[in-house]
Amino acid sequence: MQAVADTPQRWIDRFLVHLATERRLSRHTVDAYARDLKDLLDFMASQEITGWGELSNWQMRAFAARCHRQGSHPRSIARKLSALRGFFAFLIREGELAQNPAADVQPPKKPRRLPRTMDADQVSHLLALEGEDDLAVRDRAILELLYSSGLRLAELTGLDMTDLDLADATVRVTGKGARTRILPVGSKAVTALQAWLRRRTGIAASGETAVFVGRGGRRLSPRAVQLRIRAWARRADSPVPVHPHLLRHCFASHLLESSGDLRGVQELLGHADIATTQIYTHLDFQHLAQIYDRTHPRARKRRD
Repeated sequence: MQAVADTPQRWIDRFLVHLATERRLSRHTVDAYARDLKDLLDFMASQEITGWGELSNWQMRAFAARCHRQGSHPRSIARKLSALRGFFAFLIREGELAQNPAADVQPPKKPRRLPRTMDADQVSHLLALEGEDDLAVRDRAILELLYSSGLRLAELTGLDMTDLDLADATVRVTGKGARTRILPVGSKAVTALQAWLRRRTGIAASGETAVFVGRGGRRLSPRAVQLRIRAWARRADSPVPVHPHLLRHCFASHLLESSGDLRGVQELLGHADIATTQIYTHLDFQHLAQIYDRTHPRARKRRD
């Protein structure tokens, strides 16, 4: 029969005293440890686990999953697991436990925060920027191209003159992983680019290959693009902060809303994983499943 001094609760009490006296942690921190360890005791009771040696890595994962189902935030679960690892390390030091069952257990991933977006009318209002000086013409071409073709900022600033084929209304971009893709360019973007290229001739430095250049005639930096777009958004009284990636997000969202072609949008964005496209376009799993059921030849139900 197990001695009273060796029960799980008695070990927790000893650990809390250790935290307060040896490690001199605050009362608030010790109380937090106590709450986390009580949650573990409740879980052990639900699983009919009576001793620390019965806990396995799999059961600690089940504990984390249970916390998640009960509504705990990933940060809270991460804190609980950290507290339990510290407690188990104490038990190992005291010879009560051979190994740490929570050593490799990770909390659920934090939900990714989706960027705010604009509807088509709001984007159109932003793109209707006023001004016919060289920089306004250049910025109009930048905005139109970002929204027309969904370029990343680095892809835009990396464009060379040889990448543009306005006769064919296409642009060649080099994305992540040095992957190259050919993208269509909308008619309004073509018109804006043609207007800019006529101005560029008198601005670009000798031998400069970049499509977009600054006042000094050299390739425009990503930071300069961000600042110019932010300035135009303020002038347009945009309801949301505007940055190059937001226009890429709008491109994907609006295209998917009108076409429903998730795979096509993935190709245009240059995503290696369709899950990334799902995040950019606000799709949840149910919507993905509906698209799959409607379009996949092995998924569609036969109609008699």
